[in-house]
Amino acid sequence: MNARPDFPFFSARQGTSLPVYLDNAATTQKPDCVLRAIEQFYKTTNANVHRGAHALSRAATDAHEEARATAATFLNAASTEEIIFTSGCTEAINLVAQTLTFAHSFQPGDEIIVSTDSHHSNIVPWQMLCERSGAVLRAVPLTAELQFDLAEYEKMLTERTRLVAVPVISNALGLRLPVEPIISRAHAVGARVLLDAAQAAAHEPLDVQALGCDFLAFSGHKIYAPTGTGVLWGRRELLDALPPWKGGGEMISSVTFARTTYNKLPFKYEAGTPNICGNIALAEALRYVLSLGFPAIRSHEQALTSRLCSGLARLPGVELLGGSDGHSSLVSIHLPDVHHYDLGTLLDQMSIAVRTGHHCCQPLMLSLGITGTTRYSVALYNSEEDIDRALTATERALAMLR
Repeated sequence: MNARPDFPFFSARQGTSLPVYLDNAATTQKPDCVLRAIEQFYKTTNANVHRGAHALSRAATDAHEEARATAATFLNAASTEEIIFTSGCTEAINLVAQTLTFAHSFQPGDEIIVSTDSHHSNIVPWQMLCERSGAVLRAVPLTAELQFDLAEYEKMLTERTRLVAVPVISNALGLRLPVEPIISRAHAVGARVLLDAAQAAAHEPLDVQALGCDFLAFSGHKIYAPTGTGVLWGRRELLDALPPWKGGGEMISSVTFARTTYNKLPFKYEAGTPNICGNIALAEALRYVLSLGFPAIRSHEQALTSRLCSGLARLPGVELLGGSDGHSSLVSIHLPDVHHYDLGTLLDQMSIAVRTGHHCCQPLMLSLGITGTTRYSVALYNSEEDIDRALTATERALAMLR
């Protein structure tokens, strides 16, 4: 796969010291088609959406709702009404946490289950829900191999389990969770399931009907779209039953000082002017990914990830968290005698962009007895040369730090 020519970030930096960009789990570069969509909207179609009587507003509305249809296709949603545009995965999870509380779905002693390797955005909103409702947050431990412990999870499930919220792929470890059995076993005790697909959306197909989950969230900026964009998918019957989260324009049907009635799906969850241009650009990014095809993307990225893991494993003293196999596009390393920030700083000086720190997974790091890792993450525009340059630079940096 040679997708790099589609990304102006790389061609614009020709003749300079082009960095090896391996921080894709944090955010991705944007293809030309996405940048053109942004420019075209503001040059030709800029108007507010919905209820506008003039042609420009109708054109903007059509483009915005076509973007919603693209997101529905991307997730194989049963209806466009199940697609809620958000500012990202974090807002999407908070939306669910807030509306579940408003609906009085949780009572003292009810339980919410998350995984130890969850991102903070899939921990803190549930802690806040627990504080409001008296529910209890429980975390599934990891095995010695840092895999989700399915056996322990089964023991934790009870009739008091109301919600299970887990990532599809760990943003700190790069390991895929067994989401299919997680979902089926949660449903067996009557619990709902939310999937955090922030790290999965760019790397594997997400079919919400086949998965059988109840909610799924992802961020646009990790799948080649602008920052400040994202999607919450929810089962229509659940979204219909839950109350709105934010109040304002668009989410209403009628307003008097005595009473407000709410709009139909999906608009009752989209108060105010949406990120019109961002959502249109998000749809363009999704179409771009679909045009390349996940089989080709996965083959390319898995080959790069395997090359990266093999090279890192050969370096003395390097521990690959989660082992050398099974990583989905990212890998974290730990070195007992080298601080992750020092390694990241030296790699930056060699034009290698990686991420260091706890990756918004402090409970995971605490369970491992470390403060952070150095994380390398690939995308469809990376190459074998990128991996080899990163490995060479890592070896040099470690020699300097020891």
